[in-house]
Amino acid sequence: MNAPSARTNTLDLIGNTPLVLLEGPSSAAGCEIWGKCEFANPGASVKDRAALWIVRDAENRGTLKPGGTIVEGTAGNTGIGLALVANALGYKTVIVMPETQSREKMDTLRALGAELVLVPAAPFSNPGHFVHTSRRLAEETEGAVWANQFDNIANRKAHIESTAPELWEQLEGRIDGFTCAAGTGGTIAGVGLGLKAFDEDIRIALTDPHGAALYSYYACGELKAEGTSVAEGIGQGRITANLEGAPIETQFRISDEEGLNWVSRLLREEGLCLGLSSGINVAGAVELGRQLVAEGRERPRVATILCDTGFRYLSSLYNADWLKSKGLPVFPWLT
Repeated sequence: MNAPSARTNTLDLIGNTPLVLLEGPSSAAGCEIWGKCEFANPGASVKDRAALWIVRDAENRGTLKPGGTIVEGTAGNTGIGLALVANALGYKTVIVMPETQSREKMDTLRALGAELVLVPAAPFSNPGHFVHTSRRLAEETEGAVWANQFDNIANRKAHIESTAPELWEQLEGRIDGFTCAAGTGGTIAGVGLGLKAFDEDIRIALTDPHGAALYSYYACGELKAEGTSVAEGIGQGRITANLEGAPIETQFRISDEEGLNWVSRLLREEGLCLGLSSGINVAGAVELGRQLVAEGRERPRVATILCDTGFRYLSSLYNADWLKSKGLPVFPWLT
């Protein structure tokens, strides 16, 4: 077995994450389900990629100067990635986050030296929404740039240039489908565009949680939300700049209960401790795999994103009282 190559720069640790065959999901789908282990990034999430590309883009455009400040509104993981990248390059970070996000994300951001600003959860139409608050703070802060992950297409460029080629190489040019949820839309749009450049026949599917509006948009052209979800960092009610032109060909709506089932199974059966967004992605990958099998494709291969570590949700997803308070099933080993 070849050892991973040595890196001469800590930022080179971002990306080139492992890909693993998921046995339980593969058995359920009747095909191969592969998970991209984005929790292996330095900030333990897929958002490290977007963070690095956004910062490098700002440097290249000359808007981020030495000693400057990066301001962003985030559910947490992008902020963590930005804080790490900023530390490595000598920048400061100000992170605006809804106060409903996990305590672990808040504690992590503070530990990384970011200035954390918490705001009440609010709809995007509200001026107090965390995205709008972060934009105003960037405008008011001397030497600051606004990362703007939702509409900054450097986000999806990260996945066009890194995630998609990695998947293509790791699966030796044989991949039939890819699916994941959308938060900013950068991952699904970027990976989708990148994989389509290799093979137009790869099926790109959206996996949407309840409470988001994109399932309805891609199914019938109307942005319409149904239900709710406790998943952090995914679910979107508008077409962001990153989602514009995304080659999404089919869509699945996945409940928190379905996602939690896979979170539970992957931990107990395969030793992977993941967040709910990963469980929802895996549930969508199983649905996509079954769809491709029903169409007669021979042993199709489907890839998805294992977004972040479950250790980021010990006070919520892995807490029996919290699960009960949300009306969600409690993992048997927590009772």
